[in-house]
Amino acid sequence: MSTWFITGASRGLGLQIARTAVAHDDTVVAAVRDPAGLPDDLKRSDRVLGVRLDVTRSEEIVQAVESATQRFGSIDVLVNNAGRGLLGALEEITDAEARSLFDLNVFALINLIRAVLPGMRAAGRGKIVNIGSRSGFEGEPGVSMYAASKFAVAGISEALSAELAPFGIQCMVVEPGVIRTDFLDASSLSTAKHRIGAYNGTPAHVTLDWAGTANHTQLGDPVKSAALIYEVTCQDKLPGHLYLGPDTLERLQVKLDRIEQDAAPWREKSAATAHDDAAA
Repeated sequence: MSTWFITGASRGLGLQIARTAVAHDDTVVAAVRDPAGLPDDLKRSDRVLGVRLDVTRSEEIVQAVESATQRFGSIDVLVNNAGRGLLGALEEITDAEARSLFDLNVFALINLIRAVLPGMRAAGRGKIVNIGSRSGFEGEPGVSMYAASKFAVAGISEALSAELAPFGIQCMVVEPGVIRTDFLDASSLSTAKHRIGAYNGTPAHVTLDWAGTANHTQLGDPVKSAALIYEVTCQDKLPGHLYLGPDTLERLQVKLDRIEQDAAPWREKSAATAHDDAAA
């Protein structure tokens, strides 16, 4: 039996991961802004502790982690699921909008990891699962800042895998494609308030139109996605990346092909930029 600490556990993918863990007799700390808003099945379960947590508030992170360890003794798996999206051409996005996004998607994740690591190091074990995105390996028009935040999550996760290995702690980034949750609702997705007409009809604004029509018709199944995340997390050895969903796998191949296309014509000259005495 493991104890899972899951942020954003009141809905969407976080909720389904929590339900999957409980169904497998694990215990769950459901960290949400308002525990009263948790679904009844989680509130009734003696395997679930609902804790109040705005992940952008450091003092609440400390309190939530303390409550979790007092109730269950340890945190075995941290799932950094809380996050939101931001649409708009980069030129349209204000500094305040970008910083607010990074406060939630990146810095809150960092602070939660910092909070749980002392306990995991003392135990000599632990798993950190960061929910990234397909946008964490491929930047696309209209989601530049969101992609930047998820690229950061992927980079942090890769570095942590190496940093934490000596302590018996593993880290994995999950990179889902589009999943049929509330992520495209206004509660999870915002649009740059400043609109520049010159971008109308360009790829950056086509993404805005897509978000409006795709809501609740996305390809991915959150229940199946959560089941796979749970299955992979329970393995003895975590992969560094869990590429989740057929659209993610398709775009991953596009990305790999593009890397080779970019590298191939310049590979020889790139290699030749070393000092002439480097091979000596």
